Amino acid sequence: MDLKSGKFYWETTLPNTTTYSILEEDICCDVLIIGGGSSGAQCAYYLSETDLDVVVVDKRKIGTGSTSVNTALIQYLGDKMLFELVNTFGEKTAIHHTKLCEEAINDMERTSQMMDIDPEFYRRDSLYYASDQAGVEKLNNELYYLQKHNFKVDYLTERQISERYPFKKEAALYLYQDGEINPLKYNHGLLLEVQKKGVRVFEKTRINGKQFQKDGATFFTENGYSIKARHVIIAAGYEGLEFKQEKNAVISSSYAVVTNQVESFTDWYKQTLIWETARPYIYMRTTKDNRVIIGGLDDNTTYADDRDSKIMHKKDKLIEEFNKLFPTIEVYPEYYLGAFYGGTHDGLPMIGQYDEFPNCYFLFAYGDNGLVYSGVMAKILKDVIAKGAHSAMSLYHQSRSAAAFNKK
Repeated sequence: MDLKSGKFYWETTLPNTTTYSILEEDICCDVLIIGGGSSGAQCAYYLSETDLDVVVVDKRKIGTGSTSVNTALIQYLGDKMLFELVNTFGEKTAIHHTKLCEEAINDMERTSQMMDIDPEFYRRDSLYYASDQAGVEKLNNELYYLQKHNFKVDYLTERQISERYPFKKEAALYLYQDGEINPLKYNHGLLLEVQKKGVRVFEKTRINGKQFQKDGATFFTENGYSIKARHVIIAAGYEGLEFKQEKNAVISSSYAVVTNQVESFTDWYKQTLIWETARPYIYMRTTKDNRVIIGGLDDNTTYADDRDSKIMHKKDKLIEEFNKLFPTIEVYPEYYLGAFYGGTHDGLPMIGQYDEFPNCYFLFAYGDNGLVYSGVMAKILKDVIAKGAHSAMSLYHQSRSAAAFNKK
């Protein structure tokens, strides 16, 4: 899959990335993880806490897939608003999911502090503003459930917003303790940590065949070697759909720019993450070296050529949208991209198990919080594989039924 095109920023922040071996022999392990990006790395990290023998393989150089274009706003709310999740799945399930995302952010912060590589994790508050009058009603619905379940949130009026920011919006939610991270450094930092615990990591090792046995599976590489495992996690991001089509998955295209370095963020209150109630929405954050990442303007194209033909126009449009909010901050796009983006029809990420793939788990961390969702589901899969079960597995299993959850 042609995942992305453009001029990429994150790779400039880690010019001397770790080189991992290419698999050149037949091996056996307890758990094979196919995919060394953010989902696979987080799976490896949690499984490294067990006594299982774990192997990670990636067909590319590690970190050069979708991880390299992840804009990495770390938030516990997602594309589908909390009150909408309540309407679909019921209040108990929607809150459980949101609390798990909040917990995953806390875990990410703790993990980041222990790495040899600094992944630039910073706590940031979020401003979630109403794009229009309908958005005001949505924010009020959202506020009800957030306050009811003790999430730290303030409702800001138009006056309160204009006191903090150089723009006016009718209403906004101010959410505390979200975050931002450098996804490429986090990816490599995790894999360096798991290698210390004996996890074997291979890059440029493409899988092109498979056989299933009663007690496991054998996957074959393009170079003719085999990996026999008792359990397999397919954490291949959007390319997981090349292994197995999933009817709940939706692929579209998204766009982003990374600006020049900015001298001052005085007008940007606490350098909050910023997003809006419109769908598709515009979002923005800052970086450690004082740039701005602006993203959004998603569209439904699933053709790389069509996506790429729109990059230059989307680049200019994203800058225009930023200037509407911050007219005194002078920016221009130094880096820009178009990339495929995955979501789900029902608004939650998925763990897939399929009869034709026995002993395999597909990690579909699809949605705007892919890093967070990967953390949630990696932790679940650790217990499912090492202990046989996890209480939240049914919430993310691809066989879930909204109607069934609403009856609980």
